[in-house]
Amino acid sequence: MTHLAFARGSVAVVTGGAAGIGLAAAKRFAQLGLRVCIADLGAERLVCAAQEIARVAGNGMADVMAFEADVSRAEDLQRLEAAVNDRFGGTDVLMNNAGIQPGSAMFGAAANWERVFDVNLWGSIRGTQTFVPGMIARGRPGLVINTGSKQGITTPPGDPAYNVSKAALKAFTEALQHELRNTPDCRISAHLLIPGFVFTELAARGRTEKPAGAWTPEQTVDFMMERLDSRDFYILCPDNDVPRSLDERRIQWAAEDVIKNRPPLSRWHPDYKDAFDAYVRQAD
Repeated sequence: MTHLAFARGSVAVVTGGAAGIGLAAAKRFAQLGLRVCIADLGAERLVCAAQEIARVAGNGMADVMAFEADVSRAEDLQRLEAAVNDRFGGTDVLMNNAGIQPGSAMFGAAANWERVFDVNLWGSIRGTQTFVPGMIARGRPGLVINTGSKQGITTPPGDPAYNVSKAALKAFTEALQHELRNTPDCRISAHLLIPGFVFTELAARGRTEKPAGAWTPEQTVDFMMERLDSRDFYILCPDNDVPRSLDERRIQWAAEDVIKNRPPLSRWHPDYKDAFDAYVRQAD
């Protein structure tokens, strides 16, 4: 059953909506008859994206809005909410999707870490704090979808700032859902989208053709919509390389580092390589 938040005429706001998963989600929402606002950086990118959304909406630009905003700036998010309220009367679906992954090093520049946190974590926190009180007050069914990452769960070596930002976002979204389900008369629920390998601007890194192992943003959104209809909180996406069974084994191994008092990130520790490989093969 399609989630009630996706009723025709409802309003969706998607940050990071000019490309990738955000744009694919905005198009899908528009196809369902929602009025859509995308927020992102880059005026030209936003205009092009809004035109794409309008084409699939079938109602021209009447139900599509583009707004240039930096989600790391509280004032930009406040202006965004005011503009959406003025144009559409409120918000029913909030997708905190904006994210960056410039790369990081443990002892790298503090400014790089701060920028990653400001966008990936604080962008979602501030977006939630700005929009959700009004969404609750509307009294309508609604959704908050935060785009996380498997790297925030298994935290592989190589990009610590990104991993920490997404691990914190997971904890924040869990706390948000607990808060919402314990708020009287609240009809909003929160969900954590956990993409697999998706061919987007973020993941392309100079490539122009989709790798065979990657999903498209559209496939990811298809899966997201299916799992939202099932009311899943953790929307753990597979891809063409990694089935859910392998993701589950990796996540379980990471959790058992704590339970079994193994070294952190033991999956990548030479003393545990053979044990991890054997553990994964048990799922085959």
